[in-house]
Amino acid sequence: MNSSISIPEKSVNSSSGWINGFIGVLIFSGSLPATRVAVLDFSPVFLTVARASIAGLLAVCILGVFKEKRPARAHIFPLAMVAIGVVIGFPLLTALALQYVTSAHSIVFVGMLPLATAIFGVWRGGERPRPAFWIFSIAGSLLVIGFAVAQGLSASPMGDILMLSAIILCGLGYAEGAKLSRTLGGWQVICWALVLSLPFVAPVTYFFLPSSFSGIGAPAWLGLAYVSLFSMLIGFIFWYRGLAQGGIATVGQLQLLQPFFGLTLAATLLHEQVSMGMLGITVGVIGCVAGSKKFAK
Repeated sequence: MNSSISIPEKSVNSSSGWINGFIGVLIFSGSLPATRVAVLDFSPVFLTVARASIAGLLAVCILGVFKEKRPARAHIFPLAMVAIGVVIGFPLLTALALQYVTSAHSIVFVGMLPLATAIFGVWRGGERPRPAFWIFSIAGSLLVIGFAVAQGLSASPMGDILMLSAIILCGLGYAEGAKLSRTLGGWQVICWALVLSLPFVAPVTYFFLPSSFSGIGAPAWLGLAYVSLFSMLIGFIFWYRGLAQGGIATVGQLQLLQPFFGLTLAATLLHEQVSMGMLGITVGVIGCVAGSKKFAK
């Protein structure tokens, strides 16, 4: 007599999706603090193209080792959208924004990413979450926007505009990459997107090389290393796999946890002040994760 319990494959994929997505969010949480440290010694443009170039060269090696076939012609446009959104757009705009705002302030904007990702997931991925899902998703985003307004947008309107633009492009890149991951594979998507970007970012990296590296401190080098290896490559391997397994809109809500992890890093490593308002907003958006997860499908 076989007493084993059969677990539906859909349930297994959903659980794996949340696990992979959670690991991706943990890795991404260090991106803005690492960027904040790196732009103290590197220019935002150099940091953006250098991280993409380093990750792109690693991607070439990975694809070569595993002897991956070139993507089909139909995959080129989606890969270009991924490259524009997460390889160039988000890193560049956030690096520019961090010249005007602290990483703690910018991290709170990341709370808007789940809504942006869900919207693009509906448009590009064909997903249809339940109406209650949108209530929780919009509520989380409104908490973030309300916090930014309460802090005084007049203090740094340029920084907030750059962060908002970065969130929109990132949401598009996430949704497009997750959709493509269903057929191409999670790590293959980010690797091919990086390779596609390499002919453009490599020459720009050389052009924006600092005239001297003597003034570059160890923290800046560590920041560059983190965003190149973890933020630009390893994190996306887990993230795209998670989105493809558990659903773009559903697993995308895990990004609401990213401000909590990011604020912790900003306070611990950068000794930036984390106000009670920031913590309150973080708790609020975390609460929206449970609701959006429950009503995602």
